[in-house]
Amino acid sequence: MKQIIQHLSSGETILAELPAPAIRSGQLLIKTHRTLVSLGTEKMLVDFGKAGWISKARSQPEKVKQVLEKIKSDGLKPTLDAVFRKLGEPLPLGYCNAGEVIGVGRGVSGFQIGDRVVSNGNHAEIVSVPVNLVARIPDGVSYEDAAFTVIGAIALQGIRLVNPTFGETVVVTGMGLIGLVASQLLKANGCRVIGLDFDQGKLDRAAAWGIETINVGKDDAVGGVMQLTDGVGTDAVLITASAKTNDIISQAAQMSRQKGRIVLVGVVGLDIQRSDFFAKELSFSVSCSYGPGRYNDEYEEKGFDYPIGYVRWTENRNFRAVLQALVKGQLDVNSLITERVDLEDFDQIYGEMGRGGSIASILTYPAPAAAPKRSVNVTERAFKAGSGTMGIIGAGNFTKAMILPSLKKASAPIKYISSAGGLSGTTAAQKFGVGQSITDNRIMLDDPDLDAILITTRHNSHANQVIEALEAGKHVFVEKPLALTHDDLDRIDAAYRKGDKTLTVGFNRRFSPFSQDLKKQLGDAPGPINVIATMNAGFIPQDVWVQDMEVGGGRIIGEACHLIDLISFFTGSLVESIVMNALGPNAAENSDNASILLRYQNGSQGVINYFSNGSKAYSKERIEVYSQNRTAVIDNFRKSHYHGFKGSGLSKGQDKGHAEQFKRFYHSLRDGGPAIVSYEETMNASRAAIAAVESLKQGAWIGL
Repeated sequence: MKQIIQHLSSGETILAELPAPAIRSGQLLIKTHRTLVSLGTEKMLVDFGKAGWISKARSQPEKVKQVLEKIKSDGLKPTLDAVFRKLGEPLPLGYCNAGEVIGVGRGVSGFQIGDRVVSNGNHAEIVSVPVNLVARIPDGVSYEDAAFTVIGAIALQGIRLVNPTFGETVVVTGMGLIGLVASQLLKANGCRVIGLDFDQGKLDRAAAWGIETINVGKDDAVGGVMQLTDGVGTDAVLITASAKTNDIISQAAQMSRQKGRIVLVGVVGLDIQRSDFFAKELSFSVSCSYGPGRYNDEYEEKGFDYPIGYVRWTENRNFRAVLQALVKGQLDVNSLITERVDLEDFDQIYGEMGRGGSIASILTYPAPAAAPKRSVNVTERAFKAGSGTMGIIGAGNFTKAMILPSLKKASAPIKYISSAGGLSGTTAAQKFGVGQSITDNRIMLDDPDLDAILITTRHNSHANQVIEALEAGKHVFVEKPLALTHDDLDRIDAAYRKGDKTLTVGFNRRFSPFSQDLKKQLGDAPGPINVIATMNAGFIPQDVWVQDMEVGGGRIIGEACHLIDLISFFTGSLVESIVMNALGPNAAENSDNASILLRYQNGSQGVINYFSNGSKAYSKERIEVYSQNRTAVIDNFRKSHYHGFKGSGLSKGQDKGHAEQFKRFYHSLRDGGPAIVSYEETMNASRAAIAAVESLKQGAWIGL
């Protein structure tokens, strides 16, 4: 399928060939008929991409601060690599889609194949969209008109924050697409509307609907509003403009009446003067996109609706309200269409984006293909069984930052990369010379020439994908954690023992040159030793998926497992029992401020301090080993110091062992031999991480 994407590094907008997205649980697969180009929002993205590095930095000062902090903790090269990698990722454009349902995901009700729907899907021939971001198009509303639904919901949510009553005067600043739609909806709500803009053509369109207008390029905006309201001022101002100046917010305050309301939908300078707001006791709020539920994973990704008695207007109910306004003729969008362009000719819009007079551009899509194509050939390369040929499931940040560069360095043959949407996988395949980008894992599972599958998806999918790969007769590498529950580990164990393939978990820190050198100093049987591992993990908000116990498993299972494996590596033993205590009297199972004690079969002791409340300026990881009147310290995998050991330690660039791990994994596939980490150690560390969380719940040691 074809999709419009933009490269943030260069600003280039292209029509890419991608595999069609998969039908995902809780989502609908939609064949696009029409999309609306949001000239305001999309022009900002295009302009950002075309801007130079200095301009990009100036426009995002908070990001610059984060970069400087990362340089202090991780060093210059890793930080620059991360920045350029982020800017090198293409961005899918568009969020106003009207099309036809061609697939219904597991758990979705109320929709069927053939339904006409609107969604916030991208400019792509086929999109997969969560059910709460999809609404059925009523009879009598065309795909073309329905494509305005999401824009209408943005305008409507701003109006809901204004909370207008019949007869009130509302000023709409900015007569672009959202402003023109908002003006009509306000009129339908019984309001007197005054529109402000520089563009006389847009003002004339508004005037045709009975909206009073002021050309702010020629006339005084504040004076004009005060005159039209007999010196009282407007009841509310809805700002839908996009400009960097602070004048717009100041003028909004000056033209408002006592206790007036100001709502920002657009993007303007917000250097607010207290004096403008103080005397009149004005209220100011910023509208969040389509409405309640936006950016909330529980609502958007998991499909949980808000009870209508508590949240009357969610983003989905706003969609439906706009569609009803179209049915009743309260909203005229057809007259706003400036041009209709075939998808293949997209550059007619994006090549001259923002030209004068353009308001709404519609992209039209070709007739649907017989069946969506779920794979795209990216590079022509021969792959054969027994040569260590791999496929990767997951094309997220870690895959692109660590796994693919490491495998490329090792000259490992990668035949497939699978991603749910197709874009991230295709981009990665092009950059790293992968054979095919796919969105259907069965393609690689059923390929007899594939030796191994690497799994780098979200944590809750690991267990099932590992089992599928083992049952398909493939060697498996899975990023940590292996699973989130003991039951899933039992299922994996059963699948593993039925076959003869290896199973490896991404416990890379044991392969760091710092870890390897210290292990040589300790020997394979060091006797009882003490190891203290501290991870200054940094704060992550509770609404991030890693913190969700059902999806990410929490940070102890999801990340502290690295340290359990590393201590096991140094001790040369297995965890016998474990206990965890967390910060605070009401510590939850997903606490990320915890201390863990480990007893080992050979008498060794381990202490893991996993903290998220430390300074980012301090090293992220510190390992201390105490053995036979000797002490060794590994500082952030950049330096090591030995006291009582031979030598003084190492000092080099940060190396957490990823490259060495994947080199060894590839060689084990190509040349044959055992797994690079024993199955017994892998399962022991995985069970210990889960047991740590159990011990917090029970307040007791857990034996393994």
